[in-house]
Amino acid sequence: MAAAAAQGPGPDMFEEIVMAEHRFHGEGYQEGYAEGRQAGAAEGRRHGARHGARVGAEIGSYLGFALTWQCLLSKCTDEKNSKKRKALDSLIGMIQKFPYEDPTYEKLQEDLEKIRGKFKQMKINMDEQRRNIKRTDNWKSVYSF
Repeated sequence: MAAAAAQGPGPDMFEEIVMAEHRFHGEGYQEGYAEGRQAGAAEGRRHGARHGARVGAEIGSYLGFALTWQCLLSKCTDEKNSKKRKALDSLIGMIQKFPYEDPTYEKLQEDLEKIRGKFKQMKINMDEQRRNIKRTDNWKSVYSF
């Protein structure tokens, strides 16, 4: 036994040298994974904020459109405008029920598409209304705030 100790380093030392690459690879992977996770979370927050701001601005413009036309049509009492007011009320209700604060809401995209569709429908109806208003002589008195 004394002869084996005098010969030099034992097999454990060589094993450490051989296994160092494997150990360093594992440690590097763990560090890289942690850094990537932090960077991904930060990028996800930035993307979410940008996308959320765009959706909020879009929905806000729809609400502004609907509220403006609702105010303009409040002075008109005929049946045709009554239907348009009800459709505008429906659009406003959809917008007010939209879950702005819950990004995990499962039907978020579906509800957003419904609002977009309703807005497109109302925009076509209101463009027709606007063209009809311009043809009449008293449009300024009927449609003023």
